[in-house]
Amino acid sequence: MPSHDRTTAIPRPQPAAADLAVFASYRNLPGLVRQLSSLGGCAQPIRLEGHRTEINAATGEILRELKSKELPAGHLLVRCGNRRTTRCPSCAELYRQDTFHLMAAGLRGGKSIPEQVAAHPRVFATLTAPSYGPVHGRRSSSSARCGCGHTHAKNDPAPGTPLNSNRYDYTGAVLWNAHAPALWARFMLHLRRTIAAVTGVPQRLLSKFVRVSYAKVAEYQRRGLIHFHAVIRLDGPAGGYTPPPAWATPEMLADAVRTAVARARVDGPEIDGHAYAFAFGKELDVKVIRSAAFQDGTTITEGKVAGYVAKYATKGAESATGTLDHRLKLIAELGQETIPDHAARMIRTAWALGARRDLEHLKLRAWAHMLGFRGHFSTKTRTYSTTLGALRSARAAWHRRHTPTPEATTLVLAHWAFDGIGLTPDLERLAVLIGGSPAREQAVTADA
Repeated sequence: MPSHDRTTAIPRPQPAAADLAVFASYRNLPGLVRQLSSLGGCAQPIRLEGHRTEINAATGEILRELKSKELPAGHLLVRCGNRRTTRCPSCAELYRQDTFHLMAAGLRGGKSIPEQVAAHPRVFATLTAPSYGPVHGRRSSSSARCGCGHTHAKNDPAPGTPLNSNRYDYTGAVLWNAHAPALWARFMLHLRRTIAAVTGVPQRLLSKFVRVSYAKVAEYQRRGLIHFHAVIRLDGPAGGYTPPPAWATPEMLADAVRTAVARARVDGPEIDGHAYAFAFGKELDVKVIRSAAFQDGTTITEGKVAGYVAKYATKGAESATGTLDHRLKLIAELGQETIPDHAARMIRTAWALGARRDLEHLKLRAWAHMLGFRGHFSTKTRTYSTTLGALRSARAAWHRRHTPTPEATTLVLAHWAFDGIGLTPDLERLAVLIGGSPAREQAVTADA
């Protein structure tokens, strides 16, 4: 059975000295090296074909012309931008870093967010899923035994899998994942209601006194169920630019979160005579974020909190459960995949439920590879922090400042069309040889 951690599952070709003779046959080897190096180790770059022509708008003279077939690699190559470590460790690492800066800005300021947010009430909350049957697990003590009577080693694939697969509620587990986004929304509704009730402010007027800002990521537990990590912050009426009222304390926010979690509930469908309803699990963890004290006296800075949350933004279901990182067109395709039995049974359950007309809105077949979860892995309120789009725009603007631009009188005509994904085997080996290998980025991601 394969390991649950599949962040290093992408096989990478190993360069050999003999490859130099093959690469020497390219007529523009230096240019090819520069083109591949610009990808930053992207594992599956997008190949584009087309052209870009710069024309003098006054005279009609062609100043410069770029054709994809004349490029060293024969195509224009751009990074794939995939956030999954199993698909592209390099682009996933860039996504993780962007998420880190987004999270950190909401905790300590920066990136157009005022530094005063560090003084606002903040908590770090982890909301888990309920149990749908006993599973194998590793206890805090290395000598403690699991419910099966054995002690599981660190790399044992058994933890997270059911003790008795035939009695495990796979239907409930898949439906929990499908309803988790709606349950989070219900939790936020109850959180605002609770704060309004505690302070005596009418709920419709709450935003005139205080705003609830948050950023969260969804993580798969080894048993294949979603839980949420979130930084929740109280701001004044104008978000992070205004302080909250004096009655908005970290302790009040923490208590309100616990109350809202207990009240949040979403009704589900009736399956085989069983009416499902969904609520969060009993394992709730809510910690007040302070300047230097976090988690029972352990010193963890805002940066560490941001790093802890951001690392989950690049890890999908495949990292924790060994499931697929791509969609299925037919359930028969599952027989060609090598995945753990627990993940396979959840996928098959999602596929079967997806055939029900009363569950069409859950799109379970489209998201069967994600074990039923179709929500975004990283979400935030508008007032929490900057956006990923703003960070990418800033990075693009930096590149533009360091790249020669056409004069104002130059007309640029360009047309690019998608031609495929990935490099040829020879170019993959060359990318490894010049140090642009995604394998180098994998270690960075794993240590994040």
